[in-house]
Amino acid sequence: MGKIGLFDLEKHFAFYGAYHSNPVNIFIHMVFVWPILFTFLMLLHFTPPLFSLSQFGLGNNTVIVFNYGFLFTLVYALFYVLFDKKAGSVAALLCFACWLVSSSLGNYLGYSLAWKCPSFNLIGYIALDNYSAMGVEHVAVLFLVFKVVLAAQLICWTGQFLGHGLFEKRAPALLDNLAQAFLMAPFFVLLEVGFASFLTNLKNALQMLFNYEPYPGFHLNVKARVEANIKEWQEKKQKKIS
Repeated sequence: MGKIGLFDLEKHFAFYGAYHSNPVNIFIHMVFVWPILFTFLMLLHFTPPLFSLSQFGLGNNTVIVFNYGFLFTLVYALFYVLFDKKAGSVAALLCFACWLVSSSLGNYLGYSLAWKCPSFNLIGYIALDNYSAMGVEHVAVLFLVFKVVLAAQLICWTGQFLGHGLFEKRAPALLDNLAQAFLMAPFFVLLEVGFASFLTNLKNALQMLFNYEPYPGFHLNVKARVEANIKEWQEKKQKKIS
């Protein structure tokens, strides 16, 4: 049996699946959803630490920083595990992997790339003329990383909107459910790998690889809900046209 309420995986995944039934749109989301999370975590790497390892006598690590990026990752990971222990644990591990790699990349940008752009230093001095040199450097790095993150976010979000407009022919789910679009999407993209194959009458990828689905009949129930949702949407759309 599935859970109810906020952690009703069947209900939420069916809602998500109803907006992602076109194979091309599904593929686009598989490519672009996780980079959105990754680049956002890279930006959060430059937020102040919530606590430092040096407080516990473990040294001072500039890569692994327990800041808002870590907190953000922890919330996502716990949410996915509460959704489903097995598949959610895989998603949680991927979240922490993204946090670690994005932190490393953010640290690398901070120490090797930012100083190739002296204009950022000038902006930093103008904005923070009373700050120490370290404060100016931090802002300079942040400007550079923000440009990288902004470019990645624009590409990924544009790709998804095009996927909905050109292939799905339906507005994205974020217009109806913001929490699902931002919090649940990375987890659902993983489930989509299996569900897409299920919809095309192939053996479910998760079952094929791990002999696993959240509970017996999960994919059949989701498929029925998706088809009902799409049918209802098409009927409403037809009424508006007529």
